[in-house]
Amino acid sequence: MSKINHLKTPRSGPLADALFGQLARGCAILTLALLAAILFSLTISAWPAISKYGLGFLTNTAWDPVTEEFGGLVMIYGTIATSLIALLIAVPVSFGIAIFLTELSPAWLRRPLGTAIELLAAIPSIVYGMWGLLVFGPVLATYVQEPLQAMLNGVPVLGSLVEGPPVGIGILSAGIILAIMIIPFISAVTRDVFEVTPPLLKESAYGLGATTWEVVSKVVLPYTKAGVVGGIMLGLGRAIGETMAVTFVIGNFNQLDSLSLFQAANSITSALANEFAEAGQGLHQAALMYLGLVLFFITFVILSLSKLLLAQLRKGEGSKT
Repeated sequence: MSKINHLKTPRSGPLADALFGQLARGCAILTLALLAAILFSLTISAWPAISKYGLGFLTNTAWDPVTEEFGGLVMIYGTIATSLIALLIAVPVSFGIAIFLTELSPAWLRRPLGTAIELLAAIPSIVYGMWGLLVFGPVLATYVQEPLQAMLNGVPVLGSLVEGPPVGIGILSAGIILAIMIIPFISAVTRDVFEVTPPLLKESAYGLGATTWEVVSKVVLPYTKAGVVGGIMLGLGRAIGETMAVTFVIGNFNQLDSLSLFQAANSITSALANEFAEAGQGLHQAALMYLGLVLFFITFVILSLSKLLLAQLRKGEGSKT
C-alpha cells in the first residue's frame, strides 16, 4: 500500500515546472544575447576598416600593413577553398565508414574500429599541423603533386590547378589535413543517426531483395537526412574555424597569383593567429577584426543554406506523397 501511495504522489508541482521553464527560457535568451554581443563587438572593432574599405574589402587582394592597404579576398578564398576540399574528401570517406560500421562490419570489429576512428578527434590540432608540415607535406609533394603535374601538363583547365612548385604546402595540403581532422566528427554523427533507423524498415527492404546500397540510399538516408546534414555542417564548421593545423601547412602567403591548388595561400583564421598579436591599434587591427566579422557571416550563411536545404527536402517529400 505504501508503494502504491508513493507512486501516486506527484514528483513535481506547478512551481517546479514554472521554474524549469523559466530556466530553459533564460538559457536560450542568454545564448542569443551572447551571440548579439559578439556580433556587436566585432562590428565596433572593425568599423574603421568597414568605413574606409566598405564591401571593396571583400574583393581586394592587397594586404600591406606598411602602407595600410588591406583586402580580404586572399584569406576568404583560402578559407572557402580548403573547407570545400576537406568536405569533398571527408564526406564520402565518412559515409563509407558509417555504412561499414552499421551494415557490413562484423560485431567483434564494430566497437574497436569505431573507437579508433573517434580517437582521431582527440588529437590536438597543432599535432596535425606539425605532422602535416614535417611528414605529410614531403610525401604529398613527391608522390601526389609531381605526378599530377606531369600527368596534367598542357591540359587547358586542369593544368592551371596544379601549377607552381610542388613543395607540399598550400591549399591542397591544408584541405587534406582538414579532411583528416573532420572525418571523425562526420562519421560519428552519421553512424549514430544511421543506427536510429528502425530495423524493421531495413529488414523489410532486405526482404524485398534490396542490396545494401539500395537500403542505405532509399531507406536509411531519407529517414536520417536531417542528422546527416547536421553532421556534415558540424564538420564544415570545424574545418572553417580550424586555426593551428592550417597555419602550419597553408603557407601563409597573402597574394593570389593563380587558382592553383598547389600555391601557398592564407586563411582567415591563419591570418588572425599570425598577425593579431603584432597588429597595432588602428587600421591593421580593424582589418583583422573585419576578417573575423566576415568569418562570422560565412558561418551564418552556411548554416542558413543547410536549413534551406532541409526545408527543400521536406517540401519535396510532401510533393511526392
